[in-house]
Amino acid sequence: MASIEAALAEIKRGVEELIPEAELIAKLKENRPLRIKLGADPTAPDIHLGHTVIMNKLRAFQELGHEVIFLIGDYTAMVGDPSGKNATRPPLTREQVLSNAETYKEQIFKILDPAKTRIEFNSSWLSELGTDGMIRLAASSTVARMLERDDFKKRYTNNQPIAIHEFIYPLLQGYDSVALEADVELGGTDQKFNLLMGRELQKQNGQSQQVVITMPLLVGLDGVKKMSKSAHNYIGISDVPNEMFGKIMSISDDLMWSYFELLSFRPLEEIAQFKADIDGGKNPRDVKILLAKEIIARFHSEADAESAEAEFINRFQKGAMPEEMDEFSFEQGVAIANLLKDADLVGSTSDAMRMIRQGAVKIDGEKVEDTKLVPAAGTAVYQVGKRKFARITLA
Repeated sequence: MASIEAALAEIKRGVEELIPEAELIAKLKENRPLRIKLGADPTAPDIHLGHTVIMNKLRAFQELGHEVIFLIGDYTAMVGDPSGKNATRPPLTREQVLSNAETYKEQIFKILDPAKTRIEFNSSWLSELGTDGMIRLAASSTVARMLERDDFKKRYTNNQPIAIHEFIYPLLQGYDSVALEADVELGGTDQKFNLLMGRELQKQNGQSQQVVITMPLLVGLDGVKKMSKSAHNYIGISDVPNEMFGKIMSISDDLMWSYFELLSFRPLEEIAQFKADIDGGKNPRDVKILLAKEIIARFHSEADAESAEAEFINRFQKGAMPEEMDEFSFEQGVAIANLLKDADLVGSTSDAMRMIRQGAVKIDGEKVEDTKLVPAAGTAVYQVGKRKFARITLA
């Protein structure tokens, strides 16, 4: 294993909070493989780059010689995690959960080492709790404690409903840590309350308490909300290379640095040099291309990355796409003519239809032929004629 100092430096890279650091150092000094837990509810079939921020940290733990437990929340997914939500999340059916879980199992090994990864399903112990066990679990916390959580507090203050089962969710996640005797649990910053609940329940059960590590949330393509399927602002790790390349190139120059910090495996010194180069006049687009190629090579291949770059250059740069363009966000479901008008690319919907019939409207370089088209959710570059461009996000 690496020295304590070197291991700690690698673990802390990009971390938002480490609670408490002294306990992690003490666990590392035990000189044994630690049990590193990450739980994921399979609420959608695909994993996106936002998920990989934490999984990259799991991989770092594996390389330091520790055991990673990837916990698939097949039981908790049917309850629905309320973290960061301003409304009760609809639960999934058992069939949906199992189908999504199979996809998760296939995708995580694009990042994690299968030989060093233990996959668990929390239905193994949660479904065995029964009524008595659930009552005992519910008795381990209070309503006042639950209302300390920011999202619950806001909903309560705003007279928005909170279902009883939502209070149960943090307890179930915490009990997972008891069942696994986790040494460390990772999660996004929105998971802090749930992660700390794991520490509390381990203490109540006479176990050594887990260390909590929170990672920043990756902002999605819209530059506003965290990356998620529900916000339609995500880059899936199973996206085809050309689509992945185009999405990464669509992020703003400012947001690019967050992606470098949270997604890139490049040394921090190299990323700092990129910033200095841009300050010295280098085109940000050229640095963004390096990021896109690194990520595509990771989830596809080096050849796919090179091919995606060539396709992008052929499609956009040779078409004289401007470096800067206006950006808009609209609700998905708007017809193309209205969309072009709302984005100030045409003066009226009739102008939009005329330009479509003339073959002068493109989405990500592809000509639009249907005047009644309702574009799909996501971020794309819309073009009218040779000089009018806008980056539009539909969610």
